[in-house]
Order: sequence, then structure tokens, then C-alpha cells
Amino acid sequence: EVQLVESGGGLVQPGNSLRLSCAASGFAFGSYDMKWIRQAPGKGPEWVSTISSGGISTYYADFVKGRFTISRDNAKNTLYLEMNSLKPEDTAVYYCATGDDTRRGQGTLVTVSS
Repeated sequence: EVQLVESGGGLVQPGNSLRLSCAASGFAFGSYDMKWIRQAPGKGPEWVSTISSGGISTYYADFVKGRFTISRDNAKNTLYLEMNSLKPEDTAVYYCATGDDTRRGQGTLVTVSS
């Protein structure tokens, strides 16, 4: 069974950090580009970041560039998103997905609030 399971979300104060993880199973994780997308309350989904299958290339939306870092450990079948300098507007459910959107996790909620 193909699974993507996100973890690491929670409530954090503005300016603080969180690290999200996404554990993959049931498919050849290391063969896929992977990405993070998010959906804020009442808004549509938006792309956050993508990493190539080997982890060499990374891409970021302008609104997270310089604050978020995507990474992966193919030996552990895990994708990460390090989020620093969090802002209230980063509040959203964060999903990991394959680059081709054929697989997506259930999401983890990040709330940035004082």
C-alpha cells in the first residue's frame, strides 16, 4: 500500500521554527521528485517547494525562499521541510506529495500564532 505520512506540525509562535517529516512507503521513493504543498484555511492549495529525486536540485516558492529548506533521506524514505522565521501567514495544512501528484499524504497542520 502506498503511503505518505506527514508529521511535525503544531502550534508555534511567530519567528520560531518547525521541522516537518514525511515518511513514504509502498513505492520507489528514491525515484520520484517530491514536493510540499500547503492549504491555508479558506484558500486553495499552493506549492511550497520541490526536491529532485536524488536531492541535488531544490526549488522554492518566493514566499518561503530563504526561510524554508527542503531535504530528503532516500535511505530512510523520508522527506523533510525545515521551516524557520515562521509567520502567521504560514498557517496551513502542509502536505507532501510526489512531484507528479500521483500520491499525496493526509497533511499536518501548522499554526503560527502568538
